[in-house]
Amino acid sequence: MTLQTLGKNTLEVEVSNINTHGLWIFVKGKEYFLSYKDYPWFKHAKISDIINVELLHESHLHWPTLDVDLHAEFLENPSQTPLIYQ
Repeated sequence: MTLQTLGKNTLEVEVSNINTHGLWIFVKGKEYFLSYKDYPWFKHAKISDIINVELLHESHLHWPTLDVDLHAEFLENPSQTPLIYQ
């Protein structure tokens, strides 16, 4: 018996794990770790607010209830991030 995948995968962004150090997020098939040290906006946020993430314009991550915006390119190359929370 052969299993077929019908249709296409429409899930382009998903928070896959949250722990005491940070969160993991899948963006278009790639997984990234966002530590609370580098992204402190998520540390005390409710889980329901963290998992409420949208992918806009193919590379713009937006958390509407947290008012947080990140570009996926900066997750790929964190050294190029223009602003790091101090």
